[in-house]
Amino acid sequence: MGIKHHIPNAVTLLNLFSGCIALLFAVEGNFVLAAFFVVLGIFFDFFDGLLARKLKVQSPLGIQLDSLADLVTSGVVPGIIMYKLIALSVDDSNLIKSQSWNDSLGWDQIVSNLNSVALIGLLIPLASAYRLARFNLDEDQQTYFKGLPVPANTLLILSLPLILEYQNNDIMNGLIINTWFLIVVTLLSCYLLNSNIKLFALKFKDWSFKANATRYVFLILSIVLLIVLQFAAIPPIILLYVLLSLLDSKNIV
Repeated sequence: MGIKHHIPNAVTLLNLFSGCIALLFAVEGNFVLAAFFVVLGIFFDFFDGLLARKLKVQSPLGIQLDSLADLVTSGVVPGIIMYKLIALSVDDSNLIKSQSWNDSLGWDQIVSNLNSVALIGLLIPLASAYRLARFNLDEDQQTYFKGLPVPANTLLILSLPLILEYQNNDIMNGLIINTWFLIVVTLLSCYLLNSNIKLFALKFKDWSFKANATRYVFLILSIVLLIVLQFAAIPPIILLYVLLSLLDSKNIV
């Protein structure tokens, strides 16, 4: 096996490494740096598959490794971020405590160190793992996705703390730190990840507008939304992606 066979897997491991760093920042509540390393991981995730196809070294090992990396970067990290956001929304000032090992082993102490409501956010890693496992077994998802891809769902979750950090809009801030809103977003994202809705992939067989009208419309509208709304554009873009896919479902093959 030549060195070129290891290049895509090395890039996949960079995705996993970025996800691990993002996880450390997410646990500390540093959502901006967590988002940066998640986006970096998604960047590596895009190029590992591209390299594997270009070098013609696609393998079952690469497919499994890719999903394992995605589970951390685009599954566990957004779950931790949602957990922290829900905990923030209920203002649990005792969320993070420093305890000795022996003091932390009691069930009462474990419960007091966790926010039971915020644990709903950890449904995201569970739904992401199930979605990735289904994807690996589904040979039909070559030109389309069945359910929301985990990187898209991750960008949706990441946009929430970034909106809080950079948009400085009282209405949006009030909505995002609302516990019920965060719970609904969590449950909706888990549903979309594992739904049977067919969503178009941004893969161009050619560059003609006729064959790729939906993709071009989506990209143009997404750019406009990003320019106008910045980070607040990400949730509408995900919604637009789903709506355009439903309208174009007859053409998804």
